[in-house]
Amino acid sequence: MSDAVRQLKPVPLWKHFADLNAVPRASKQESRVIEFMRSFGEQNGLETIVDGVGNVVIRKPASPGMENRTPIVLQSHLDMVHQKNANVKFDFESQGIDMIVEGDWVRANGTTLGADNGIGVASIMTLLESKDIAHPPLEALFTIDEETGMTGAKGLKAGVLSGSIMLNLDTEEDRELTIGCAGGVDITMERSFSMQPVAGNARTWRLAVRGLTGGHSGTEIHLGRGNANKLMNRLLWHACEQFKGQISSIEGGGLRNAIPRESVAELLVPLEHSESFSRWFENESVIIRDENLATDPHVVVSLEPLEPAANVIPAELQRILLAVVYACPNGIHRMSPEVAGLVQTSNNLARVLVRDGQMTLGCLTRSSVNSERDDLASAITAAFGLLDGKITKTGDYPGWKPVPDSAIVKLMSKLHQEMFGEPAHVLACHAGLECGIIGRNYPEMQMISFGPNIRGAHSPDEKVQISSVQKYWRYLLETLNRIPALTA
Repeated sequence: MSDAVRQLKPVPLWKHFADLNAVPRASKQESRVIEFMRSFGEQNGLETIVDGVGNVVIRKPASPGMENRTPIVLQSHLDMVHQKNANVKFDFESQGIDMIVEGDWVRANGTTLGADNGIGVASIMTLLESKDIAHPPLEALFTIDEETGMTGAKGLKAGVLSGSIMLNLDTEEDRELTIGCAGGVDITMERSFSMQPVAGNARTWRLAVRGLTGGHSGTEIHLGRGNANKLMNRLLWHACEQFKGQISSIEGGGLRNAIPRESVAELLVPLEHSESFSRWFENESVIIRDENLATDPHVVVSLEPLEPAANVIPAELQRILLAVVYACPNGIHRMSPEVAGLVQTSNNLARVLVRDGQMTLGCLTRSSVNSERDDLASAITAAFGLLDGKITKTGDYPGWKPVPDSAIVKLMSKLHQEMFGEPAHVLACHAGLECGIIGRNYPEMQMISFGPNIRGAHSPDEKVQISSVQKYWRYLLETLNRIPALTA
């Protein structure tokens, strides 16, 4: 599975990445990877602790001659997004990631790869295990549950870390130095209801939207990619309005921070409208494909007959549900008026599930301005409230305020120009990084984030560039080598 990956350079880093990818590590199911990391630290004779929430901290003394340098925290998260293509048979609970080398890229066979944030984890493991790499005193912080709530970062207590500078290895563009990020909040609406028998003679159809590009709902929200939940709702809205459709079920999207790639619904259409509905759908599917050709060239919008369904959503609830989802904001809400090209506020309609008398809608709302995030969340909550369900706001985390004149930003900016002959892109990002949360308990710690080129994170299209990993690795090593001495 991973032999070709283990032969890539730098060999120790890729070896650790392959070892890590053999361990199931879904968010909120990290017990095996926590034990894996604890064993790694102890086997290398290093001070290793697991805190009360499951974060692993491993400490390594400075290499000879660097004892007086500023202590460094190296930080990455242990969990990964588990997603696969619908036609792929794969058990994340028991199988290691099946990795493939294609030219200058490593990808997985129909699943997420785990380069986010596995390359960062493997980099830190390589430094901890090394005998010949020069480095200051190191504290490795491996957090849990970054992808579904950042509960590891939130649970990290003050006083655990003693380092003065934190290098977060969770950026996905190798020319970028990230020095700030958005905060976010999850909004969920849940309710129960009674299904009702089908009214009249009707034909049952399965509607499907598949093959969208998807991706990270923070770093790739500005690319305008199709959201399967919104596209499916568009189809259902018009089908129910024009052809008196009755919905039996909807299942679209999944993870809060992944742009939904697929949605499937069961719809009953009266027999007298069946043929006209089928013709309309064929035309509408062409329109949707054409609209999304540039961003989602592989989208498939399909229709197929099913065995008759017995029960449907009550008509009035169906009307309100479709109206709420249609009205729910999705994508960019506002660009930053101060930082060119930066998404300031957005929303991802991540989940629409209606089945057997249960209904769930889920969003992740992000902003680098907390008040604007909260205002958009209130607007979404107001819309969701029309469904008379239980609405919860969870996972609230703060943004990370940029400090562009900090010593580590200056050092790494100068070093990038020196090593690569071009300036780094110093910026804030729209993704949620753990730096802002950790910074609440460590306000004096300087922080910066960087990493190699990773494409398609949070989707089965995820891949990491081999040459970029090599570039990033050289940059990391030279940064550690140039960390200044402690000031008196």
